Amino acid sequence: MTVAKQRLDWVDMAKGLSIFLVVIMYCASSVGEDTGQTGFLHWTIAFAMPFRMPEFFLISGLFLSQVIDRPWRAYADRRIVHYFYFYALWAVIHIVFKVALVGRDPMGALSYLAWAVVEPYGVLWFIYMLGIFGLVSKLLHQFKVPHWSALLVGAVLQMAAVHTGSYLIDQFCAYFVYFYAGYVFAPQIFRIADWSASNVGAALGVLAAWAVVNAVLVFTPGFRLDPVHIQMGWGALPGVHLLAAIAGAVAICIASALLVRLPWMNWLRWMGGKSLVVYVAFVLPMGIARTLLLAVGIEEPNLVSLIIMVVAVGSPLVLWWIAEKVGFGKFLFERPAWAHLPGSQSARPVAAPAE
Repeated sequence: MTVAKQRLDWVDMAKGLSIFLVVIMYCASSVGEDTGQTGFLHWTIAFAMPFRMPEFFLISGLFLSQVIDRPWRAYADRRIVHYFYFYALWAVIHIVFKVALVGRDPMGALSYLAWAVVEPYGVLWFIYMLGIFGLVSKLLHQFKVPHWSALLVGAVLQMAAVHTGSYLIDQFCAYFVYFYAGYVFAPQIFRIADWSASNVGAALGVLAAWAVVNAVLVFTPGFRLDPVHIQMGWGALPGVHLLAAIAGAVAICIASALLVRLPWMNWLRWMGGKSLVVYVAFVLPMGIARTLLLAVGIEEPNLVSLIIMVVAVGSPLVLWWIAEKVGFGKFLFERPAWAHLPGSQSARPVAAPAE
């Protein structure tokens, strides 16, 4: 059975929700930075702060058990090189466009490209870290490190709120525990999703209770919202943040298991299957659309945010569709044969969506 057939609909639904939250966050913060105003998307992303990125990493770890026992070459091709290919390709595209062309600084672009090797660049940091997490997880498996000890260290690193000045180190400490938890607790998460699909009323009750608790943790004293930065209330406390993130990630899984029952939500499930397509390519059209809207005098933050959100989500999917139809540019979203490790079992073009 192929990976595509094993993938469950609710997982793609969860990825669809996740990519929306990521795009909303960047839309809200960029519009806030340019206009100095806040809109309703700021409040939406504030509510999602505890779990927005943790849920994305947890979902990404769910199918790791299916590949962790592969030989190093086959594993590295699928779980490390796969992500680094798209990171490298789109980092070059972003830097050349934003720094060399728009910024008219070709030497600066070379500097950015050099640093992008050792420090995750811009929004693409998520894909870079997936490759790193895949590498570290394989090493832990190779040396038979107990799951509980790896989770314990990951939890301690997350609660320590590490700030070294290195984005690679800081993001690893902040998010590895969620990726590894997705790997370790995948059977339990799948059972929760199955239970939710079979017990709709109870699942809705769980979601309602979670939403109240999450809102309290976010909007309690200490909460601060400005056009660019959001600070949680009690949910920012060490330990509390970790628990709120895991609870929110599980809540997204429950919600996704319920949403797949609604035929009119299939578009979100389909988009979730193309989450990597959206993730690598949404920033540039978002920035162009925002610049054009502000240039013509449209500055109402809610309207600008909504328009650029639609553009940011839709443009990568349109570009992917065009590449599929004309057969040119598919390397943007599919890894060509030359980008596979020699001798790996998957040394052939592979579609971009992650396992």
